Parts: sequence; C-alpha cells; structure tokens
Amino acid sequence: MSYSAPAGYNSFSEYYDTLMQNVGYKARCEYIMKAFERLNHDMGLSLDLACGTGSLTVELKKNGVDVYGIDASYDMLSHAREKAEENGLDILFLCQKMQSIDLYGTIDTCVCTLDSINHLVKTSDVQKTFDRVSLFMNKGGYFLFDANTIYKHREVLADNTFVYDTDDVFCVWQNSLKENNVVEIELDFFEREGNVYYRTDEKFSERAYSDEELTSMLEKAGFEVVERFSDMTFETPKVDDQRVVYIARKK
Repeated sequence: MSYSAPAGYNSFSEYYDTLMQNVGYKARCEYIMKAFERLNHDMGLSLDLACGTGSLTVELKKNGVDVYGIDASYDMLSHAREKAEENGLDILFLCQKMQSIDLYGTIDTCVCTLDSINHLVKTSDVQKTFDRVSLFMNKGGYFLFDANTIYKHREVLADNTFVYDTDDVFCVWQNSLKENNVVEIELDFFEREGNVYYRTDEKFSERAYSDEELTSMLEKAGFEVVERFSDMTFETPKVDDQRVVYIARKK
C-alpha cells in the first residue's frame, strides 16, 4: 500500500505513517543506493519525487545524499518537515505536482517510489512527468521509479477489500476495478477517542501501465531504460510481480 496525496487531501496524511510501518524505508534507501553503486553512478543532487511524509527523503539524507523532496500535498509535506526537524536535518521540501515540477536548477538523480506514478491515471500526465524530470536532469543522470503492475491491479487489488487495524486507527480499503487497469480506491478511517469513533474518508484512483507504455513514454522524454527489476531485488521481473523497478538514463 502506498499513496502520494493530491493537494487538498489531508485525512490520509494523519494516518499515512501508521499504515506504512511495514514499508521499510531504511532498507529501501539502502536498495536504491546499491542500485546506483551497481551503475557506478554518483547520486549527486537528487530529487525525491512524490516524497509524501518524507520518510525516504530523510533516510537518503542520513546516508549523505544531497536530496530534497517534492509532493503535491501540503499536509504530507507538513509531516515531512517535522520529520526532518526531529532528525536534525536541513531538507528542502517543495509543494508541486509531479507533472509540472519547476526546479531551481538541474539534478543528477531522481527517485519516485511506492507506486506514485500509478496515481497519474492519464497517460498524458505520466508523459508530462517524465518530460519535466528529463528537462531538469543532467545528461547521464538517472531516474529510478517503481510502478504497480497490471497483474497487481487485476489480480490483487481488483474489486477486493482490505482491513488495517492498528493501535491508532482502523482503516477499511475498498477497491473497484475499472477500464484501462484503473482501480478506484475508497479509504474509510475510524479513529477512537474514548468511547467514540470518528470517521473520515479519502477517495482516489490508481492506474497500472504496461512495460511497453512506460518504456515508450520514457524514450519520448529522452530517457533510455537500462534496468528493470522485481521490487527490492536485482532480478528480472516475473509475470506475477506486483511492483517493478525501472532505472532510466538521460541520453
């Protein structure tokens, strides 16, 4: 489960870190750094795109990466700034949409994790995002992102319902599979205060894209795909993978 909240979405930002405890940001950070080591790439100035509450951004910064974060949600970024301050880190966070980022200068590396690309349900928005990343990417720079697969949308998310019960919140996740591998998602949160439960909700959609679609859009943006891996591995993706990691190089 993952989410990069659109501007104006605020309920999920309150529960995001609680529901994402099993993500393992430290391990994901180590994986990303190892992936670039395999390519002999110095991450240089890096962008954490759709950074959410900044957990990965903070881990990268702790490991010496010169990184800043961008997300479309003010509420998510509020938590990200608090997290950076709690860790004594000076990290710049900008509130911008992925498909219209406007950076101060060029970057050497961009990472975009936990299926944030899937939250763009229009191919035109994915293309715009790739184009904008390419515009600010130095030649020879790398763009690493992951994406939920069509298999996951059709066979795992589909029309299923999931329940997450934590000490802080009870969450019901309901899916509805639509055309073009789009899954409409409804989240209902129930937070207990004394003997009373307070309910809030969020609605959003995710779309899965084929490897051919993503590769084509990357090439149009001036990238070439150099690696594709099963999530958190350096193995060739399998037909039943739920998430695939792409590493593309700016031509």
